[in-house]
Amino acid sequence: MAIVAVLFGGIYLVYFSIITAVANVSVRSAETAAVGNEIEMIRDLPYDSVGTVGGVPTGIIPQSQTVTMGSYNFILQTTIRNIDDPFDGTLGGNPNDTAPADYKMVSITALCPLCDNPVSMTITTTVAPKNLESATQDGSLFIYALDANGIGVPGATVNVVNASVTPSIDLTDTTNASGVLELVGVPTSTQGYWISVTKPGYSTDQTYPVGGAGNPNPIKPNATVVAQTVTAITFAIDRTSSLAVSATDDRCNAVPNESFSIAGAKLIGTSPDVLKFSTTTTMGANGTTLMQNMEWDTYTLSLSDVSRDLMGTIPLDPVTVNPSSTQAFQFVLEPAADPSLLTTVTDAATGAGITGASVTMSGSGFSETQTTGQATVSQTDWSGGQYASQSGGMDTSVPGVLQLLVNASGTFPTSVTEWLISNTIDLGGSSSTIPWMSWTPVSQPSQTGAGSIAFQVAANNDDATWNFVGPDGTSGTYFTTTPSTLPVSLSGNRYLRYKVFMSTQDQNYTPALTGVTFGFSANCVPPAQTLFTSLPQGTYTVSVSAANYNQNSTTVSVGPGFQSSTVPLIHL
Repeated sequence: MAIVAVLFGGIYLVYFSIITAVANVSVRSAETAAVGNEIEMIRDLPYDSVGTVGGVPTGIIPQSQTVTMGSYNFILQTTIRNIDDPFDGTLGGNPNDTAPADYKMVSITALCPLCDNPVSMTITTTVAPKNLESATQDGSLFIYALDANGIGVPGATVNVVNASVTPSIDLTDTTNASGVLELVGVPTSTQGYWISVTKPGYSTDQTYPVGGAGNPNPIKPNATVVAQTVTAITFAIDRTSSLAVSATDDRCNAVPNESFSIAGAKLIGTSPDVLKFSTTTTMGANGTTLMQNMEWDTYTLSLSDVSRDLMGTIPLDPVTVNPSSTQAFQFVLEPAADPSLLTTVTDAATGAGITGASVTMSGSGFSETQTTGQATVSQTDWSGGQYASQSGGMDTSVPGVLQLLVNASGTFPTSVTEWLISNTIDLGGSSSTIPWMSWTPVSQPSQTGAGSIAFQVAANNDDATWNFVGPDGTSGTYFTTTPSTLPVSLSGNRYLRYKVFMSTQDQNYTPALTGVTFGFSANCVPPAQTLFTSLPQGTYTVSVSAANYNQNSTTVSVGPGFQSSTVPLIHL
């Protein structure tokens, strides 16, 4: 039975292939006849009538029409071009051919979209005038489609429209293998030819009318064609890209529904400047939006939310989007604490951001130093169970204060060391460095004794394995002075906890903790920026230094709200 099944299956496949081949032959024959009839009709036309309606050269043949041949309906697409044959010279060349329309190239493509097996056929022929050429008063229009690297784009769709000539022109054609469309014998017109060039998956470039609404002085005005002259115009198109825009805090928590503006750098007009691309949009509830079909360009993005301060962007703004790419751009935000100043430190030669630069703001009665690429995370309240566990002797009842618990006699125990382990601090990613920690107050009552408050720190990537260590990276040492440098073994981890130890030598006194702060850098910390907040209004000196760079200073005037400043450094 298996052998019979295989045998009859093979017979069926052969039979089906024969039927398909016969059907294809039938369609091919009908297509050939349809195209042949059209070519014979063209040969019978007066030479001046050989052209397409709205095309160049203009004529009486539709650019697209439906014809019936037998039981098949075909769409015939006709392209006719004047050809300037170099045999007798070219227009504007040496020798100069003042009658460049030497003959016409006719290309007819037949399509059968309703056929079971749709196939297409293209036949190309030439049509020459019966008599000698005569000098023309028309011109030529050469259209070049180039990509971002200046390489020709073949198969680009070119649309040419001019309603000011008679008959009017509305032509759609494609560039050749070199990315060029040569139109010969084009009627003269002053700034009358609107031209658009594009391709599926590519950006679009076009001309614009002079004096048009919103763009009165276009950089690329509608083309002018002069008698016996070649007008060459170049259009830049390339594959489009995607830009993923997101908003988070410095620990990668999404900030939803943020509105932002985005504008490219390319101009389509001057006096006034008119941008090719500019829009305002909103990110979704997940704090992201994907902008598709973006042309390659340099884009500037800005937020509209005055309730948040910008801690920086990843990468630096503006962002360059290359052809056929997917680029990510991230706003890093925090609740507004204005007046505020965002400082960006860059390499003066390359414009690249500099991570690890020391930035000092100083003014009347104010001085603060921060480091680019570094953020802080703090805890100042342990009440209401805001911790992972404790020994039982820690008092968390008062918001903003952590201390020893009073015993039944109304004093503090002196014979034990109590402890508390914090909740997990999520840094947002494992690409972290955790260089230091500090706490307040800086000193404790002397009656509590030396080392009455101490810390150990643990970090991991599984939020489960907690090995608390001290300054030497082992469990046998403790951090007792603030600020403290943390061991490098803690870096490269996403999750962080601290363990605080408290003891006293005097039953009437307790150490107290009001805040714990960690400096860190991770996935969502802007690498070359730092934000100063809650600044008094006034004039400040911003001094910046970085390894292998000359120091630089600038003066900044801080007013109400958010402001930003960029400080370039020169490499040594």
